Amino acid sequence: MKRYYRLPAIVALALLACGSFAAQQAIVEPFENASWTTPANVIDTHVAAALARQGASLRPQCSDAVFIRRVYLDMIGTLPLPREVDAFLRDTRPDKRAKLIDSLFLREEFADYWTMRWCDVLRVKSEFPINLWPNAVQAYHRWIHDAVRNNRPYDRFARELLTSSGSNFRVPAVNFYRAVQGRDPTSLAKAVALTFMGERAERWPKSRLDGMSAFFSKVAYKKTLEWKEEIVYANPDADKPVKAVFPDGKAVTIPANVDPRQVFAGWLISPSNNAFARNIVNRLWAWTMGRGIIHEPDDIRPDNPPACPELLACLEKELVKSGYDLRHILRLILNSRTYQQSSVPHPLLDGNMTSPSARSVEFARYAVRQLDAEVLIDALSWIGGEGESYSSPIPEPYTFIPKDQRTIALADGSITSSFLTTFGRPSRDTGLLAERGSQPTDTQRLYMLNSSDIQRRIDRSPRLQMAANAGRRNPVNAIRMIYLTLLSRYPTDDEERIALHYYRTSGLQPRQAASDLAWALINSKEFLCRH
Repeated sequence: MKRYYRLPAIVALALLACGSFAAQQAIVEPFENASWTTPANVIDTHVAAALARQGASLRPQCSDAVFIRRVYLDMIGTLPLPREVDAFLRDTRPDKRAKLIDSLFLREEFADYWTMRWCDVLRVKSEFPINLWPNAVQAYHRWIHDAVRNNRPYDRFARELLTSSGSNFRVPAVNFYRAVQGRDPTSLAKAVALTFMGERAERWPKSRLDGMSAFFSKVAYKKTLEWKEEIVYANPDADKPVKAVFPDGKAVTIPANVDPRQVFAGWLISPSNNAFARNIVNRLWAWTMGRGIIHEPDDIRPDNPPACPELLACLEKELVKSGYDLRHILRLILNSRTYQQSSVPHPLLDGNMTSPSARSVEFARYAVRQLDAEVLIDALSWIGGEGESYSSPIPEPYTFIPKDQRTIALADGSITSSFLTTFGRPSRDTGLLAERGSQPTDTQRLYMLNSSDIQRRIDRSPRLQMAANAGRRNPVNAIRMIYLTLLSRYPTDDEERIALHYYRTSGLQPRQAASDLAWALINSKEFLCRH
C-alpha cells in the first residue's frame, strides 16, 4: 500500500511526538509544573524521608494534562474524552485533582477495570486448566463486579471467598475453590497463600505448608443433575477433629463440627495479622505505581524486604483503621505527591541512563509502563469508532460479546484474540502478576507501525474525520484536535510548527495528512504508555 512508502515521514512525526517527553531539563514542558498545587499527605512524609536517605527527592508535579490522562488510565482503564480534558485544563479550582479522583470512583468503568484486575488474581477462566465453565464464569465475574462497585470491605470480600459453600452458579464465591488447577488441600492452601498473603507457599518448608493445608482438608465437591453445576461444601463425613497450624506457627485443634475454613478466615482477617493487610496495600501500590513496595507483589518473603518499611506499615494501619476500605487506600495513593510527580527521569537517578553515576532510586518518579492489552485495544476501538467482537463456541454454552462492550469488561479469560495475546493479556492460569506481559516486544511495534488493522481504524475514525474537517481551512485546528484526542493535551509550539510544515509540504489532502499525524502519535511512547 502506498501508505507504507510514507513510513519514514510517519516515523519522523512520531519522534517529534515523543522527543520532548524524553528531554532532560529542570522543568520539562508540557509534562511538568513548576510548582506544586497538591498538598503533601501521610504517604509523602514517609517517601520524602526514604528519598532523603538516598540523597534524592521527588520530581516536579506532573502537568494537568498528564495527570488527567494518567488517573483515567490508572482508575478506569479509559482515555479521557477531549471535552473532559479541555474542561479540566480550564478548571482553576485548587482541589480539582482530588475532585476528579472522587468522581472516577463513581464511573461504571471503575468497576469494570478493577474487576478485570481481580479476575486476573482469582483466575476467572472457563477453559483449561481452570475449567470454571461459562455459566460459572459469568456468575463469578458479576459477584466480583458487584463487590468492587459497592466497595465491599476487603475483609468481608476475603471471608466470603474463603468460607462460602453451595452451587457454583448460585453462590458465585465458591468458584474460588474451583478456579484452582488442583483440588487437593495443598493446592488450595497454595492458592489462598498467594491470593491473600502474597506468598508463594511452594517455597515454604513442608511442615508449614502441611499445617496450613489442613484447614482445607474438608473442602469437597459434588455434581448435580444440572449441566456443569457443582456444589462446594465442607465434608460433614470427616467427623474427626482437624489439627492444623497457622502460617505464623500457632497450632490449633478444630472440633469435628466446625468448618476449618472459618477458623482460618478468622485468623487471616484479624487486624492483628499484618500479612493480610500488607498483601493488599502492596498490590494496590503496585497496580497504581507500577512497582510494589515489596516487589514482586506476589512474592512476599523475609529475604525480599520492602523498599520503605515505614510506608508499608502506614498503609497497613490506614486500611485497618478505615474498616478495610480499599478505596480509602487508593484515594491516599492517588492524592499523594508521590503519585502525582512527573515520570521524567532525573539524569543521575535513573538506572537506565548511560551515565556511570546513574543509579536507580525507589519512588523518585512515576513509573512509565505500557498500557494493558485490554486498555490499548479499547483505546484503539474508541478512536476507530467500532468496538472489538469476541466469541467462544467452546465450551458450551456459546458465548458472544457485543461490540459495544469494552474489553476491560470481558469476564472470561478464555475469550481472547490475537491482539490481546500479542500485547500481553494474562492467561489467568496461576494468578501470578508475571502472567501479564508488560514489556514491549518487536512484534507489538511492527503491528502498531505496519498493521492493516491500525490503518483501517485510522481511516474510518469518525473522530479523526472531524479533526480533518475542522482543519480544512486552518490545519492548526486539526493538529490541535488530533493531539487532544490521542495524547490528552495540546501540542507544543514546536510540535505544532513541524506538523503544520508536514501538512503544507507533503502534497497530501488534509484527511491523509491528518491520518499520518494520527498514526505517528499512536506509535509514540506517549500514547502507548501510561506516564
